[in-house]
Amino acid sequence: MNRRRVVVTGMGLRSPLGSSPDAMMAALLAGKSAIVRMPDWDHIENLRTGVAGLCPEEVEAEELPRKFRRSMGRVALLAALATRDAVADSGLDPSRVASDACGVSYGSTAGSSSALEGFLRQVFDQQSLLGMQSSTYLKFMSHTCAANVALMFGTKGPLIASCTACTSGSQGVGFGYEAIVLGRSEIMLCGGAEEMHFMDAGIFDIMRATSTRYNDEPEKTPRPFDASRDGLVVGEGAGSLVLEEFEHARARGARIHAEVLGYGTNCNGVHLTNSCPEGIEGAIRRALKDAGVRPSDVDYINAHATATDTGDVAEAQATRGIFGDRVPISGIKGGMGHTLGASGAIESIITIGMMQRGLAVPTLNLEQVDPRCEGLDHIQGQARTFNMDVVMNNNFAFGGVNTSLIFGRA
Repeated sequence: MNRRRVVVTGMGLRSPLGSSPDAMMAALLAGKSAIVRMPDWDHIENLRTGVAGLCPEEVEAEELPRKFRRSMGRVALLAALATRDAVADSGLDPSRVASDACGVSYGSTAGSSSALEGFLRQVFDQQSLLGMQSSTYLKFMSHTCAANVALMFGTKGPLIASCTACTSGSQGVGFGYEAIVLGRSEIMLCGGAEEMHFMDAGIFDIMRATSTRYNDEPEKTPRPFDASRDGLVVGEGAGSLVLEEFEHARARGARIHAEVLGYGTNCNGVHLTNSCPEGIEGAIRRALKDAGVRPSDVDYINAHATATDTGDVAEAQATRGIFGDRVPISGIKGGMGHTLGASGAIESIITIGMMQRGLAVPTLNLEQVDPRCEGLDHIQGQARTFNMDVVMNNNFAFGGVNTSLIFGRA
């Protein structure tokens, strides 16, 4: 137990429900929904879903110097804005960030989809590279978020890019945590991001995993764990956390939001898209072991809860198998949709925020629990006040990837 401790000293985000942790918490507590109708998608043949969660209009590229944003697509822009806020929140000296003491661990499902679309349209429609900008690839390369964040802050430490779909953000945090535990860095800028593009919805739509029943009532979907759920809703955003070695943070008098107690990740090894209760349970148990805590020590669980039919059931089964109905559980995707590569980071920030306040938000649109998802202490209807010292955030992804992060009160 003499291993290096890791703490969270900075947090920043961009989300459909707000552009700061406080703003997003206020929206969640007020029961707001950011899901909107997408008329721009109406012309896409065979696209069944017509709703999404978009970041507010105040997300502007001009907030960053041009020399940095010229190599950023929207996904990297969101990551950069969230990280800028997180670094400011941490109070770290810019010279310390721009050193070999600081690294980056940041993920996204892929690079900028809109930049890739523009590139491919010109190449295949016009059969030409005429006028193609040299920075185009930098916008849609898979590690665009990690690389652009590192460049903007001048970090000289490790650079890790997690591109594991819906666990990209949680692995971004988890791998950053491991880098500090192992002594490879003192500071890590961590997180995940995603930009909105119709193909994000289209990919899930092809698999019949999107919500289609509520296209004219967007505020009623998605419906995690609910008996009338009909699929996920895609969203966009970014979440960034500054992680520091505990003594490093304490020596400079940093404000500590939380401690990262443990992290677990694994692969189902069974199916590329279907959730696996045994795999989910394995990741959670890995996190518990890494944190040195028992299931009875966990006070709250933030669920992945995408509102897909089989995904919610598998998660409920795995969670019930470890915790029974003792631990309060809720998910935040009901109000903003599934932000894919950003979800693990955004949800980690909100989970920490709930622990700090001793106030857990309910799962929006969860009205009648699916019988297959019963046996858990679902938070429904209104926020619940109780003491939280140890909290958990779980996320799962295509490829059979599972993650579990455990945070403790500082």
